[in-house]
Amino acid sequence: MHQIEPYYNWRNHYVASNDPRSPFFEREYNEMAYHIKLYDHFIHPQWDTFGSNTLYLKILFVEYEDGYAILELMGEWNDCLHNDIMLLKRDIVESLQEEGISKFILIGENVLNFHYSDDSYYEEWFDELVEMDGWIALLNFSNHVLEDMKTIDLDSYFVLGGELNEIGWRTYNPDQLFNKIQDSVENRIGVIH
Repeated sequence: MHQIEPYYNWRNHYVASNDPRSPFFEREYNEMAYHIKLYDHFIHPQWDTFGSNTLYLKILFVEYEDGYAILELMGEWNDCLHNDIMLLKRDIVESLQEEGISKFILIGENVLNFHYSDDSYYEEWFDELVEMDGWIALLNFSNHVLEDMKTIDLDSYFVLGGELNEIGWRTYNPDQLFNKIQDSVENRIGVIH
């Protein structure tokens, strides 16, 4: 697990620890010491902590003018034991929303499992974004994780599956990826309405 790094090829576009509007502004990383653990496994020190014992993230890119953020997740999303959605929502998402971010792309290929509780924080997040003309798209999550999310109808709040689960996102720059995801989301929303 310690070899799974957050995606770093966009660092020439954005670094959250250098962004005064980021919840991770001025965060320092110790590349020489592995100190963050997921259960009994150390993970790469570039992952950011936000209060969860099992879920970690990296803000890969934020575009304030267009109002979107791309976050990469890693670990176990556990709402049942750790209320990870509450921590993610309160400590990261709300900070970004206060800066005008209304469109979220969550990359989840390193999310190992999902354990659900209730959907109140998802509903709250969704309702806030609807008022801002926003959305949440899940990109490249494992099928078993998506199935567990669908068990409590989280697909009512997230745009997920289909084309979004097959995008080779690393071949795009951040703006290209956002435009591709936005086209997909708008096509789906157009079909629903």
